[in-house]
Amino acid sequence: MPQTNPTQANPTQAGPIHASATQANLAHHASATQTDPYGLYRVLEPQGVMPQAAWRVDNTPVCHDSEILIDVEILNIDSASFTQLKTAADNDAGKLADGVFEIVRQRGKMHNPVTGSGGMLIGRVTQIGSHIAERGDVKVGDRIATLVSLSLTPLSLRKIHRVDMRNAQLDVEATAVLFESGIFAKMPDDLPDRVALAVFDVCGAPAQTARLVQKGNTVVIFGAGGKSGLTVLAEARRQSGTGKIVAIEYGEAACERVANLGFADAVLNLDATRSADVYQAVTAALEGNLADVVINCVNVPGTEMSCILCAKDQGTVYFFSMATSFTAAALGAEGVGKDVHLMIGNGYCKGHAHHALNLLRETPALLAVFEQKFAGR
Repeated sequence: MPQTNPTQANPTQAGPIHASATQANLAHHASATQTDPYGLYRVLEPQGVMPQAAWRVDNTPVCHDSEILIDVEILNIDSASFTQLKTAADNDAGKLADGVFEIVRQRGKMHNPVTGSGGMLIGRVTQIGSHIAERGDVKVGDRIATLVSLSLTPLSLRKIHRVDMRNAQLDVEATAVLFESGIFAKMPDDLPDRVALAVFDVCGAPAQTARLVQKGNTVVIFGAGGKSGLTVLAEARRQSGTGKIVAIEYGEAACERVANLGFADAVLNLDATRSADVYQAVTAALEGNLADVVINCVNVPGTEMSCILCAKDQGTVYFFSMATSFTAAALGAEGVGKDVHLMIGNGYCKGHAHHALNLLRETPALLAVFEQKFAGR
């Protein structure tokens, strides 16, 4: 597969957003940092909400007692957000970089206001607050990947050196804050950074798939050719054994990549927003049957009904995609009389990072795809 050279972006700046520098505000910072593991003291607007829900957070690059300060190297933007940013920028890397700077300037974090999503990062620990230092699980100089969303991570962004338009990764100069409650993984020694980052970004998907898929289950995977979809496909095959797996992608190249892995019994080239077409194609591939488990890994909106229609009664539809409208999913299932279990795509479950890395290590074909796509091998 040909490699895409990341595009040089204009190195503009988006410095820290400071709260009003009053004695009251400084006192608020000092007291809150002593007891709060969630970063509530960083919330500027509106008050009383968690950092993820906040419109604006204080991204001042100062390490408080319950924080880790990180020198950021790479931002990995989540797929739904990056797709929206590319569309808004007319696929121009410079405009996309400007868009990222504007979001961080306004919000103090990389929290896409259209998709509501963020991504994750790789960086090196530069400071550790006293509350976290007591745990002993991280030290200054460690290279880590954050496993919480950029949508809640205070970020002081100084420069974007380049934008990888294919893989949704930005090489940056920035400082990020990880709260005491924030989870992270140390970078592995046996995998390229960009491969590890890509896997960490979606590590909840294969781990949840391992919980959902049982021996002999029929599984339908939407967006099977992307990062999350590829890991879900490999995990579903591992768990289902002889069960039938249908992979759905859009475009010949993506379908060929999925088919070459050999994990799917059928690979369908479909527009997942066209629910009637999808339903007909999937039922034909399954000889009139429906799926026990449907997993949505697409990066565009409007695919909820396609997934719901493909699930059998009492089946499970897992919406890992951040482009999902849960209103559309709930009302859509009700509207067609589908008694199915609808799952929100929680990206966290215990041991998910370790699980995803081991899936890659134990599945040579999957590792080869990730190395080719993200590390240029």
